[in-house]
Amino acid sequence: MDLDVFIERHRASWQRLDQLLQRSGRRLTGPEADELIELYQRVTTHLSTVRSQMPDVATVERLSALVARARAVVTGTHTPAWRVFTRFFTHRFPAAVYLGRRWWVTAGVVFYLLTGLMAAWIAGNPDVQATIAAPDELREMTRAGGGYEAYYSSDPAGSFAAKVWTNNAWVAAACLLLGVLFALPPIYLLFTNALNLAVGVGLMFGAGRGDVFLGLLAPHGLLELTAVFVAAGIGMRLGWQVIDPGPRTRAAALAAEGRSVVAVALGLVVVLLVSGVLEGFVTPSGWPTWARVGIGVAAEVLFLLYVFVVGRRAARQGETGDVAASERDDVVPVSV
Repeated sequence: MDLDVFIERHRASWQRLDQLLQRSGRRLTGPEADELIELYQRVTTHLSTVRSQMPDVATVERLSALVARARAVVTGTHTPAWRVFTRFFTHRFPAAVYLGRRWWVTAGVVFYLLTGLMAAWIAGNPDVQATIAAPDELREMTRAGGGYEAYYSSDPAGSFAAKVWTNNAWVAAACLLLGVLFALPPIYLLFTNALNLAVGVGLMFGAGRGDVFLGLLAPHGLLELTAVFVAAGIGMRLGWQVIDPGPRTRAAALAAEGRSVVAVALGLVVVLLVSGVLEGFVTPSGWPTWARVGIGVAAEVLFLLYVFVVGRRAARQGETGDVAASERDDVVPVSV
């Protein structure tokens, strides 16, 4: 295609769009507004054509500037980043967590029940404990200052918190993103975490030091485990869309749930950061047990209030955790 011919053929449309944009500061009539939108779509197509078939720097720059000006008028003023950030944490993230509450609350209840049963079985059966490690190794792990207690002060607080945060973020991401595989990976990850926790609880209670272990676990573990439950629950809900998408098509259901999953993943990064800070700085501190546990309980209560008060209010206002409808429906032509 000849560039000069193309420019001559569409010059009038470009000039007319420029005229309408110059007048957009004043009120356009209905027909003029319709014409502006039509020309914006047409010139967007022209820009795509020039870029793909006859790239000319001057023409591309001219049309890019024209399209950018038109887009600003058609779509409105760009929302400031701070407002997007604020709305994410006051509406989108808490609403997504709240709407998935049946999944992650159920996951948490089952997790604690399963962990408690396995821990009681381990604590009350020396034969089972012997299959986990040799007697000398068990004594080393459960004694005062032993493996379980020393773990939380094994690295400098800042480094330890960063390591814990990174590890937990990966676990949460795996639960969320792999949930699409019929919800099986989150179930497996929850079970392995329940088993690991049950071993520690069971061995420490079997050694008569269960209160010490829970005192070390509670400051960070309540919030950390809740974040894992949220990730697993939302991940399982995503996987359920593969099995039963409801009235929507499977593709539409997965797309909508997938966008909500991204919102939850981003929000949980902050939640797990708080948990990592607690595990790095509060858990190994020399503060009294009641103070450390109290901080952990307070963090957990604040998160639950955030979800069930702020999230509930946002959900009642129609927030689902998905992106705005205008962002979902925006389609740009790519060819003539």
